[in-house]
Amino acid sequence: MRIELTGITLRGRHGVLEEERRDGQLFTFDVVLEVDEPATDDIDATVDYRDVVACVREVSDGTAFQLLESLAAAVADELKRRFAVRGVSVRVGKPELELDGGHATVTAER
Repeated sequence: MRIELTGITLRGRHGVLEEERRDGQLFTFDVVLEVDEPATDDIDATVDYRDVVACVREVSDGTAFQLLESLAAAVADELKRRFAVRGVSVRVGKPELELDGGHATVTAER
């Protein structure tokens, strides 16, 4: 079974440039979790989405990363460590950074 949480938008102090880390900017996170199908219709039988979002926020708030790659990897590693999942994919984007009309995103898979 796949759980997908998309469009998690958080302010963070990540980036190569000093002003990015000083002023902060928006980051978007899309998280995909591969989990076993719950045996019962009970929140304790699966992953609580609120806990996943809290974990993403804790990692993002806890360290200022220079690279999107490092941020995505750290979130993926922590989700895999913290929750009973078979696999995890974390996509991180910088919606405020325009690259000739495009945007930068990075995906880490575990």
